[in-house]
Amino acid sequence: MTLDEDLIDAVDSVAKELRTTRSAFTRAALQRAIARIRMEKLEEKHRHGYLKKPVSEGEFNVWEEEQKWGDE
Repeated sequence: MTLDEDLIDAVDSVAKELRTTRSAFTRAALQRAIARIRMEKLEEKHRHGYLKKPVSEGEFNVWEEEQKWGDE
């Protein structure tokens, strides 16, 4: 993996602040980035599903009695 010096310096600085290593910080950052990208893909899939089959009027009315809004 090739990184420019400014990025390496920034990573080293943050890793030092967090009292961790460059490798541990980079591993965690990459894991978070992958998780975020996967979530974005799922959200996009969800959006497309609702575009193909929008919620019909009254579809979720059966759950209205189950909701608790905290104002009761």
